[in-house]
Amino acid sequence: MNQTNDVLTPYYRLDPETIIKLVESTGLLCDGRLLALNSYENRVYQVGIEDAEPLVMKVYRPGRWTNEQILEEHVFAREIAAAEIPLVPPLKINGQTLHEESGFRFALFKRRGGHAPELDLKETRVWLGRFLGRLHAVGTEKPFHTRPALSIDSFGRVPVRELLEGQWLPPHLETAFASLAEHLLESIEACFERAGAFKPIRLHGDCHPGNILWREGPFFVDLDDCRSGPAVQDLWMLLSGENHEMAQQMKDVLDGYTQFHHFNLRELNLVEALRTLRMLHHAAWLAKRWQDPAFPMAFPWFGEPRYWEDLVLGLREQLGRMQEEPIQLPL
Repeated sequence: MNQTNDVLTPYYRLDPETIIKLVESTGLLCDGRLLALNSYENRVYQVGIEDAEPLVMKVYRPGRWTNEQILEEHVFAREIAAAEIPLVPPLKINGQTLHEESGFRFALFKRRGGHAPELDLKETRVWLGRFLGRLHAVGTEKPFHTRPALSIDSFGRVPVRELLEGQWLPPHLETAFASLAEHLLESIEACFERAGAFKPIRLHGDCHPGNILWREGPFFVDLDDCRSGPAVQDLWMLLSGENHEMAQQMKDVLDGYTQFHHFNLRELNLVEALRTLRMLHHAAWLAKRWQDPAFPMAFPWFGEPRYWEDLVLGLREQLGRMQEEPIQLPL
């Protein structure tokens, strides 16, 4: 396989023998049991260890983060765990959390099982709010120095440009998408202006229900997308439904959150803007990774006109939502 394909599909060399070699380069002895776990951006495996519990190994995608950025993720994770906030941090083996072998960078974690949180329960939402408040209290203690910030540029303007220049949209939608994107970015900027100045803090960054496991309470996984940004970024993905439903859900989350950390209510102006940015960023992410064979298999609908038609429709709805009043918390 040529060098170009090696960059585009960097995981083709991760056969069982190589995975075992990576694990054993740390001094651990693998018993040969391997199980691929659900992951696309990186590759994640459960690996059996001789005379010990299995571990989870995350192999980082080459070229995505620098070593310094990964290590900042690890330091943040270990700070959160040290504060007794339920999160699975990378293990420190031979004095380090990031390991390199055979051209791959990887980390090892304890295996933790659980199920998705029941977000329709008020008790669950308050509980998650408490833990997110504690997590953000840790996040405010110092800034990231190398991890990127969540910005309109990186999550909005750049994805729009990449999608249009890459000619990913069906021809009959290109003009409509370009015009819509211009209006969306204007509305996003207006939402940020209404929110006013906020202090960016270290965030989980991708705190959707799939990154929260529940076993006698919640614990967080996967800080791979941690970055600086507004606190509400870690809260809005817990919301769903109509406006009045999301308002009650946010009130419950904040009832727990504010027990441990202050929340600037003006950040509620950002909820729909952040949702829109996530939609744009996700579409560009799929396009960027399309040469990785795992992506066409996992997201076969991405190449279909119907996907883009639905995306444009959803973004039009977001344009309307951003022009409405933000969430009003019930009394």
